[in-house]
Amino acid sequence: MQHMNKLKSHTRTRAQESSGAIERLYITMRHLFNRGYYKPMGLSGETLRDALFILRPEIYGSIAEEKIELQGLLYVIDRLPFGIEECRFVNLTSDEGYKNSHFKVIIPEKRRRNCYRIDSEQMNIEVTRGRSEIYDILTHLTFLYIESHKIMKQVLINEKGSVIRDWKKLEEAVLKKGELTQKEKEIALTHTANFLGRTFEEVYEIYPEFACAEDENRFLNIIYYLGKYAIEEVIDDNKRIITFSPVLRERLGHHIHGERWALKIKETLEEKGYLKRPLHIISANMHSIMNSLYASMALPTEFKKKRPLEVYEALSKAENSKLREKVTKAALQNGMTLIEDSSGTNINVQIFDTSKLPENTTTPIEESPVIIVMDYAFGEQAYESMDELLKPFVIDKTKHFLNVVSISIMGKAGILEGGKGDIMIPSAHVFEGTADNYPFKNKLKKSQFVDDDVNVCTGAMITVLGTSLQNRDILKFFHDSTWNVIGLEMEGAHYQKAIQAASKIRNSINSKVEVRYAYYASDNPLETGSTLASGGLGTTGVKPTYVITEKILKQILD
Repeated sequence: MQHMNKLKSHTRTRAQESSGAIERLYITMRHLFNRGYYKPMGLSGETLRDALFILRPEIYGSIAEEKIELQGLLYVIDRLPFGIEECRFVNLTSDEGYKNSHFKVIIPEKRRRNCYRIDSEQMNIEVTRGRSEIYDILTHLTFLYIESHKIMKQVLINEKGSVIRDWKKLEEAVLKKGELTQKEKEIALTHTANFLGRTFEEVYEIYPEFACAEDENRFLNIIYYLGKYAIEEVIDDNKRIITFSPVLRERLGHHIHGERWALKIKETLEEKGYLKRPLHIISANMHSIMNSLYASMALPTEFKKKRPLEVYEALSKAENSKLREKVTKAALQNGMTLIEDSSGTNINVQIFDTSKLPENTTTPIEESPVIIVMDYAFGEQAYESMDELLKPFVIDKTKHFLNVVSISIMGKAGILEGGKGDIMIPSAHVFEGTADNYPFKNKLKKSQFVDDDVNVCTGAMITVLGTSLQNRDILKFFHDSTWNVIGLEMEGAHYQKAIQAASKIRNSINSKVEVRYAYYASDNPLETGSTLASGGLGTTGVKPTYVITEKILKQILD
């Protein structure tokens, strides 16, 4: 009997609560999407807010505390369009032709998506990359609105709408015509720090990180408008609303963009006479393959003076656009074709004809590999794009099957054992919130990296619903349980699902297609202070990126 009681009194662990919260977030977002609109701070948004409070994701720091979270706010603002804080209405749309209008396109700093400010109160955000993008936008907006209500609680004195003096002083500074003097800026910051519950120093330090070309005092603007609309929600019941356009709701899940994207690639392959050649698909960034193949040819003097890695580091720095142009020019003259995306997927593509590489002297043209490099997909979009790409190309009712020899996925991921810049070689992908698992035979092996002076770990990886939804408890559970998870990312399971379907079920590509997955660590979310919100990789990412690239190219070209 004693044994029975032990089971009955089982308390839920933080990890279980958290994964329950993620599942609720996921289901709620789909429900709100089907409904067509909701008020983030009203009853309809309550489930989302509560789930975020239970979750307390690592990225948002002190979401559940009274004080305003500045680092998390910066993380979110970088991923939303400029001016979002001034908009009471956010409308998620499909690609509905705004690019041909007078509206100026706004692209967030850290996310490739087109946004349009329709008028002073409305922002349209174009969603062309599937559901993951909706989850991403909604969690970031929910965080923003939660923070806005924290500001409101600090500045509102009574339900008539009276506010504290500090707030009035901030309002004066924000609404002032013309430039703020250094003195005025510091006065405004003093008052703002006061009701944010932060020191002047903290606020002063983060201030320039919010600045951008359009507005160097953007920080004050964001705090003011977030607070202002939260006050209006409470006093006048004038709620902010998020809507989903009818066209978006109808199109989602229909692969419209992916289909257009894949068709363009296949047409290009046919036009160039590559359809029958051995094809190797690589999902990667848009520079490392090109640089590995052409940089030494384009920049002979640089390579004489420096080690290859130093040249690649130089190429990755924003200020060296002249060097990059040289490499691109050499590539375009020696077998590279560039397909700039016009389908709305936001996935650019490079096609490399290796028969045109100077090193290639022995292989006959028809046996020389053709490499298709596609830019990173976003979450569930990886399934859509890979699924469409692997389908046969139909010309005059005849199916032309693609001769896909290998598919390689390289990207960055969070790591659970190790640190920034380490490499992960997965043996399976597990999809978060489900027990769906995708084991595969990875052609990349830990042993191939012995001489490269990088840390490499192997094991299962988890494909998460969104980077901004993870917290320590879940990550610890993944890491410590028998799932033996070494890292987390957003696309692996989606890619593998498409590859398995094409090779094992639909027979549209060879069932023995070679698969390679490798990721390098952008952060270790288990070590406090090294989440994504703690800043980018800088040049730490250059070495692992090129080490992985080199291994993939060696296997393809040998």
